Amino acid sequence: MKIISCIEELRAHLQGQLRTAFVPTMGNLHEGHLSLMRLARKHGDPVVASIFVNRLQFGPNEDFDKYPRTFQADVEKLEKEGVYILFAPTEKDLYPEPQEYRVQPPDDLGNILEGEFRPGFFTGVTTVVLKLFSCVQPRVAVFGKKDYQQLMIVRNMAKQFALPTEIIAAETWRAEDGLALSSRNGYLSEAERAEAPALFRQLNIVADEVRNGHLDVFELERKAMADLAARGWKPDYISIRKQSNLQPPSAGDMAQGEKLVVVAAAKLGKTRLIDNLEI
Repeated sequence: MKIISCIEELRAHLQGQLRTAFVPTMGNLHEGHLSLMRLARKHGDPVVASIFVNRLQFGPNEDFDKYPRTFQADVEKLEKEGVYILFAPTEKDLYPEPQEYRVQPPDDLGNILEGEFRPGFFTGVTTVVLKLFSCVQPRVAVFGKKDYQQLMIVRNMAKQFALPTEIIAAETWRAEDGLALSSRNGYLSEAERAEAPALFRQLNIVADEVRNGHLDVFELERKAMADLAARGWKPDYISIRKQSNLQPPSAGDMAQGEKLVVVAAAKLGKTRLIDNLEI
């Protein structure tokens, strides 16, 4: 596996490649990330991964400096997966001058849910993803469904900018107890790790209620948040949304069987976890 930090060197190595499959990451790789590499290989060749902790998507009180960086272990995992190139730029490589041009997602998608609780987050995400796409020029790129809103925003961005990159969605990889794998799970204490699967269990309870014909969205959301709070969590949101655009469903949508997703974000101790479940 070649490890490249320079954009010009990366482009030279990929010149003439028409089927490049790309998986952008922030490192601290786990089995969920590695499953994205395997899915990428099914859709293209060569497989290019990136590791870059993107300062633009961290808020002033978030964990940029504390974000776990495990580069050598990540390299070993990617080598075992047969990744062709690891693009690992420094901040000076990717942002040689202040990144004053930004990609701004539409308010009705970028400023709801995660965007409401993390202002500017999706601007940082879309800006770095567009720049990484410019560097790698992939035919396909793989993103996990765990970050459901991010997946939708990136997919819509690629469509509206007519990018020659197909966005592939990968199913969420879970531990045996149901917890969605995340780099931030490493922040959990032993007791918190034992409690963490309660978030996914709560999503399943909400999904089952919807499937059984419970149409009062607000009551389902309120009860789910109250149940989590009673267990010591601090929920930001548990929300039932339409899969098509992440807007709240109307009573008519519910009655007509609109495809839905329940999305959630909640703090357990000092660790903020997100998850979702399609209905």
